[in-house]
Amino acid sequence: MIEQVSIQSSALRADIVPSRGAGLARFAFNGQDLFQPVPRPGRAPPVDLCSMVLVPWSNRISGGGFTFDGAFYPLFPNRPPDPLPIHGNGFQSEWIVSRAQSDLVELKLASSGPGPFAYEATMTYAVYDYELVMALSVISRSQIPLPYGLGFHPFLRRTAEMLLTAPAKGVWLHNDSNLPEKLVPPTEVPDWDFSRQRQLPHRKINNGFVAWNGCADVVWPEFGLGLAISASPTLSNYIAFSPSADAPFFCFEPVSHAIDAHNLPGGADRHGLIRLAPGESTSISCRYQVRHLSQ
Repeated sequence: MIEQVSIQSSALRADIVPSRGAGLARFAFNGQDLFQPVPRPGRAPPVDLCSMVLVPWSNRISGGGFTFDGAFYPLFPNRPPDPLPIHGNGFQSEWIVSRAQSDLVELKLASSGPGPFAYEATMTYAVYDYELVMALSVISRSQIPLPYGLGFHPFLRRTAEMLLTAPAKGVWLHNDSNLPEKLVPPTEVPDWDFSRQRQLPHRKINNGFVAWNGCADVVWPEFGLGLAISASPTLSNYIAFSPSADAPFFCFEPVSHAIDAHNLPGGADRHGLIRLAPGESTSISCRYQVRHLSQ
């Protein structure tokens, strides 16, 4: 088993851990960490990663499962102490390295489950000078059509002066179970309105944003660095998460669908999940381009 694979460009380094969900253990620019590894004591798996792969769905699913095409499919909690199934199973699986070179690594996963899902996934990381590219593709091997969701879950390093721009047309307000309850314009929650560059909220945020244009920008004035994020069209949502201003990380998660899209009014297809018949496929990608603020 390969414990870790490192890829490098002239300025970037990314360390990938195949046995831990093909996640990233490090993403650094000239030795400066831009993603923040996060200890997860008491979680499964208890690993320090700075980015996770989300497949075959992102975030939480309520109600013990979901109904699709008239059939109910049960799902079970997979990450104690979370009471709900979360993030699918890709992040908890051991992936196989299928190709590795100095600036690119490709990993594969064949999964039976969770629940009705059966799929083959390919995850690729590549670095080009100042740019990291993540790409994920999935082929459904289930015998029935199912709603698939994909995403990336990086933990960006949070600093006191960090700034974010990420225009979206809506944000879900959540209940106490971190499930969406009401969709409102971001202007109704001013410190969550990232249509223009602003500092991160001091209070907790753990909310899904919809109708995102796929472009975001992060600035670290302390480091003199910026990070331009560019996502493929399928990634029309993002989730912003940070426990507080004191947390060392801020999650900006490009995802295909809303939290609990499987159970939101109107059905799974309405909220970003992708219907895949047996043998059909879908893919996503996201680019992270580092720049000096003086440029």
